[in-house]
Amino acid sequence: MAQLVDIGTFKVGQGQPPFLIAGPCVIENEQVVMETAGRIAEITKALGIPYIFKSSFDKANRTSITSFRGPGLVKGLAVLKKVKDQLRLPVLTDVHTEEQAMEAGKVVDVLQIPAFLCRQTDLLIAAAKTGAVVNVKKGQFLSPKEMGNAVKKIEECGSRRIVLTERGSSFGYNNLVVDMRSFPIMRAFGYPVVFDATHSVQLPGGGGTTSSGQREFVEPLACAAAGAGVDGFFMEVHPNPDEALSDGPNMVPLHQLKSLLERLLRVWNATNQRS
Repeated sequence: MAQLVDIGTFKVGQGQPPFLIAGPCVIENEQVVMETAGRIAEITKALGIPYIFKSSFDKANRTSITSFRGPGLVKGLAVLKKVKDQLRLPVLTDVHTEEQAMEAGKVVDVLQIPAFLCRQTDLLIAAAKTGAVVNVKKGQFLSPKEMGNAVKKIEECGSRRIVLTERGSSFGYNNLVVDMRSFPIMRAFGYPVVFDATHSVQLPGGGGTTSSGQREFVEPLACAAAGAGVDGFFMEVHPNPDEALSDGPNMVPLHQLKSLLERLLRVWNATNQRS
């Protein structure tokens, strides 16, 4: 039986409206975060889309040692708490260590396990034990069926607050592809499934000392996922992606988000029956 997961004031999962996880890749500064979160909240409210704000306090897997990583745990969580308190939004951030999970779990609603770390048992356990929702990104190196092992690790801690996210699979060097079969395969585990539309168009390491991306493919892939059957969408969004400090080439420009979501809703509503 499909498990509905409570996040903030709404439920996500099969039979519920599609939800959105969105925000800048990394916390650059408080102004960018609050501006982006506020505008996305306005857009999603008008469209009737449940919304979770996301941003990272630390990007621990940047391509280069010189790349911007973020403000760090303490300052980053303070900004996320401000989003949660002032804008009344549930918030998500990713964690890379058990210690980060314990601290972030006191503030955020959803702890995200990065794709590269989705097999790290101790990290999954630490995240589950906080009581927060755990969003596990499928590793670029894993089949969707193997995500059942991550699910079992979290369930063994007594948690059923699980979300699974598809973010593409490695395809040769510096490229990713999305296998749409992964959505029904992962949905069979009984938890909500999300499509990460922006990291799926990333070209990992494609810029030499940075990752590149092809944001022009965000919309067609997201529409395909909507038709294939997902419960939610993950998108990194920025007021000016070309000036962003991380993942700019694959982020959605804030001014384009509304029209993109409107199209996704049309596809999703045409192909999904709520029960």
